[in-house]
Amino acid sequence: MNFEFSDDQRLLRDQARRFLDDNASPRVARTILDDEALAYDADLWRSIAELGWTGAIIPEEYGGAGMIREDLCVIAEELGRSLAPTPFASSVYLATEALLIAGDEDQKSRYLPELAGGEAIGCFAMAEGVGIPSPATVKTTFQDGKLSGVKKPILDGDIADFAIVVARTAEAGDESLSLVLVDLTADGVRREMVSTVDPTRSHAEITFDGAAGELLGATGQGWSLTEKIFDRAAIYLAFEQVGGAQAALDMAVDYAQNRFAFGRAIGSFQAIKHKLVNIYVDLELARANAYYGAWAVTNDAPDLPVAAAAARVSASEAFNHAARENIQTHGGMGFTWEFDCHLYYRRAKQLSLALGGERRWTDRLITMLEQRNAA
Repeated sequence: MNFEFSDDQRLLRDQARRFLDDNASPRVARTILDDEALAYDADLWRSIAELGWTGAIIPEEYGGAGMIREDLCVIAEELGRSLAPTPFASSVYLATEALLIAGDEDQKSRYLPELAGGEAIGCFAMAEGVGIPSPATVKTTFQDGKLSGVKKPILDGDIADFAIVVARTAEAGDESLSLVLVDLTADGVRREMVSTVDPTRSHAEITFDGAAGELLGATGQGWSLTEKIFDRAAIYLAFEQVGGAQAALDMAVDYAQNRFAFGRAIGSFQAIKHKLVNIYVDLELARANAYYGAWAVTNDAPDLPVAAAAARVSASEAFNHAARENIQTHGGMGFTWEFDCHLYYRRAKQLSLALGGERRWTDRLITMLEQRNAA
């Protein structure tokens, strides 16, 4: 089994890196961070759509590029490396995957072409406050075609055109949940921005007050569909985290080689060497798990849930470690606003909380491995 990317995928990676270096360097993230009125970089989003990335895994019959999911993993790693402030994760990893997995022909025909062209932004609304999402935490209801409840914090919920909402359609149990498609610009929807550790990826509180919606998938399949969608999104986010961790390590190495103390580059001191090597070890472990996840999601392997959880946990740990030690390597300067270290630290924290948070994925991985061993 070969987990190395193909020549075409390496070419895609090089092209993506050059584009993002020119158009989505950390200075672009700073622009969003400094201006509270901006939720994302609209020009960068349009350029990404023109490259076909927003329709990467959407079939050509719906206006997409018809790539395989491994190709999207390549793009995700470069987006993570650049800290690109766009709603890519919400629209591509979550909304697009949800429609591909659960949408009927009419829903795919209506939504996928607009997602592919970057003309519409989608989001996925699962969370209802602090805590690990589970069927028991869902209070939002969908009855007689009307949605009522509050979802927060929702990634890109303030800028999305539509949402895929996990809602309760019966009294209790996993089978009481369904997925609901909702137009966020219609009556009965109220949105308010929510402050987070990383404002370069906006979040919102969305209140539904009798908003009209339509089922996505069959009634009662909401939780099983959510887990399938999250497993796929977890792989893509793991690649973003690997890209971010690599960028943080590169930044730390560059500073250690060029910052001198006592007549020597600080990278020559054993304490700094140990920091950088420990980051590298964690990063390579995360990369290996992410590569296996890329294979699993592309081939829809039976082992996908385990691969997704392993990739998610190791990538979260690697990015958090790299971002933290990057600040430490920069010393006192690393804590200042002028240096870019805090941008990677913010993104590392935000990504580790996504899709239910690192603890949810750790618990899920342990549970699945215990079940496998028992069998």
